[in-house]
This record gives sequence, structure tokens and C-alpha cells, in this order.
Amino acid sequence: MLSPWLTQAGAHPPVIVRGEGSYLYDADDRRYLDLASGLISVNLGHGHPKVVKAIQDQAARLCFATPAFFNDTRLELADELTNILPWSEGGRVYFTTGGAQANEDAVKIVRLATGRSKVLAAYRSFHGSSAGAGTLTGENRRYANEPGIPGVVHFWAPFPYRSPFDTKDSREEVERALAHLELVISYENPDDIAAILLEPVVGSNGVIVYPDGYLQGVRELCDRYGILLIADEVMTGFGRTGAIFGSNRLGFTPDLITFAKGVTSSYVPLGGVLVRESVAMYFDDHPLMAGHTYSGHPLAMAAGVATLRAYRDEGLYERGREIEGWLRTGLDELARKHSVIGEVRGVGAFFGVELVKDRATREPLVAWQGKSQGPMPAFYAELRKRGAYTFGRYNFFMVAPPLTVKRSELEEGLAAVDAALAALAVTA
Repeated sequence: MLSPWLTQAGAHPPVIVRGEGSYLYDADDRRYLDLASGLISVNLGHGHPKVVKAIQDQAARLCFATPAFFNDTRLELADELTNILPWSEGGRVYFTTGGAQANEDAVKIVRLATGRSKVLAAYRSFHGSSAGAGTLTGENRRYANEPGIPGVVHFWAPFPYRSPFDTKDSREEVERALAHLELVISYENPDDIAAILLEPVVGSNGVIVYPDGYLQGVRELCDRYGILLIADEVMTGFGRTGAIFGSNRLGFTPDLITFAKGVTSSYVPLGGVLVRESVAMYFDDHPLMAGHTYSGHPLAMAAGVATLRAYRDEGLYERGREIEGWLRTGLDELARKHSVIGEVRGVGAFFGVELVKDRATREPLVAWQGKSQGPMPAFYAELRKRGAYTFGRYNFFMVAPPLTVKRSELEEGLAAVDAALAALAVTA
């Protein structure tokens, strides 16, 4: 067996055999608090009984139908999704089997609908690892896909803690970032640009929350130049930021939303694209040249319907705001205690912790995009030894528990992080 993203020799991860609520259990019945919601995806926690039952019931009735047909559960999920669209004009949903496919098909949709070829995406972004999504990605996980698909241009987005625009002022950071983006647009010819693709909150490249005004400024640039705006909500969707979508919480309106992960709480693979009606109507008399064998798969549809109803009925779209307070309090306390923490940042139930060698210089504990992970594998192993799991990249790690987490469980997890950071300080 080949494991993703790992050098295979010496890899000995735990063998997980079951999950329950906020916890995973391995083959030796050791318990791990899931501080990362799997891969920022198991928003309902593990084994939610209503979703499990929906999958079981659907499996007994219909396991597959060609996407050329509708099926009743597919119509149900489409209705659930169109009821939470951000557009007053309405919109439509297109189903894929994951987030990478969703981003690739969103690019097809905007290229077909606009007749333009170029798509702009940010450096320090991740949009998937398949050929097209890998090209859209703005960091080193794209290298294996290069030269990649044509027509993708990268630009720098703001990151106040490590500014690419040589400023420590967030307002100035936004101004310079927007001026830079407009310059890129002008040099790529606005009439050739179909869309700009952005994560509302940067995910696996640092959980970067853009400063106030940036996303609204990108929206204004798109309007000015007739460019569509795609929000990659694969991580930020379905309550993760304390709202249905990250774009809702952060106050901007995209033209397309790509989703996956949380739509089924990752119990069954599913992704898709939400398309505002003014774009979707193009395909009323033009073919949509995209499709997948498992698009609208009945088991995924049943899981999605049950998951969205659980979010709604249990008040989980908004619960991330409460968890945000717990996380900010707990993580800020850890930052006061451990000088290896350079910055804590996040929104909702979605936080990242950046580790540094020196707070004054902000030198990363592990060089970003370097070949060495330094002491971080030992940190994650120590965390698992203490009964908790999370992941990260280079010098930062995620803290993003399920939306169903109890405060006592989160405190247990932060205590494990505290102990692992203490051990890290000894070895770093």
C-alpha cells in the first residue's frame, strides 16, 4: 500500500478501526481526540447515527444509478443545497466526487460560460492534487503536476504575519495586495481572465484569515473587469467558520462555490459546485462538457441530505462561533506559556498555530517548503501518545475539532497540545 504525501520507508501510522463522536480508536483500542476533524471534514464528528442510518437505508434501496438519470435522493440534496445559496437570483448545483474535481469542473464552467481561458489563483493555496487542481494550487504540492494545465496564473494574497508586501500594517497590506492583483490582471489582459479562485480562509497553508476589506476588494475588482469569483469552500463550508459558508461569515459574495468534505461530514466522498443562476443559465442551450461516473451517487446523496439536516436541526452552522471563543481562549493561553508559538490565528472552529524559533525575528521552526520536517513528526507522535491527533505543514499545525465537540473534550485536547509543545521545546 502506498500512503499519500509520505516517504514510505519508516511510516508507521496507527491503524484506525472505529470512530465515535470526537474520538478515533486504533487496533489496540487506544483513543485519540480528533483535533483536526479528520482533514477538516468530519464536521459532525464520527458515527453520527442519523447519517449512518441514512446510508444504510439507501444501500438497501439503491446503490447506483447513472448520472444521466435523476434519482430521488439526488433531487433531495439539490433542494437542500439550493435552500442555502447566497444569491437572491438563485442558482444550481453540480455534483462531483471530491474537492479537486469540484475545482477543476468550476474552471470548465467559467471558461465555457465566459469564453475566456485564464484563471488566477493565489500562491500559498491548495485546491487539490489532481492534474488541473494541482496546477491551481499555489505551493509545492503542485510541482509533481508541472507543467500542468495552461492558462493558470498565480498572484500573492495578503498574509500580515509574513507579509509578501513588506508591511506590518494590515490596512496597508490589503491596499498593496489589491494593487498587486490589479497589476497582474492588467498584464494578463482582463478580457482573457475567466475567474479568480480563492479560499475564503487559507486552509492547509497556514489557516490565514485575510485582513478586513481584502475579499470585498477582490469582489470589486472582479466586478470592474467582468471576472467571475470562485470561492473554494472545501474546508470552510458547512459551519466550519461559524456560518453556512466562509463567504457568509466573511462578508463577500462569490459567483461559484466549490464544496466537498463537510457536505457529508466525509462519511461518503462527495463534492460539487454551486453556480449562481446568471452563470448556470448559459448551459440551458449549451452542453455542460463535464461529468463523472459517480456524480450524484445515491449513497453520497443520502449522506449529504442527512448531514445538512443535522447541521440545521442541531444548530451546528452557527456553533463554530461558540467554539471560536473556546479555541481563542485556550490557544492564547498556550501562546503565553510557550515561546515557540509565534502566532495563533483562525475563525470559527478553524485555527492554526504557527511555530517559530524566535518570536522577534519570526524565523520559522521549520523552513516553509523545505525538504526537512525538523522536529514536527516527533511533535505529532507525542501528541498521539497523549491521546490526540491533528496535522499541519512545516511549522504550523491545525486545531479544528468537530462542530459537535464538548468543551471538556476540547480542554482535554489542548492539554495534550500543551504537553506536546513542552516536549517539542526540549527537542527543538
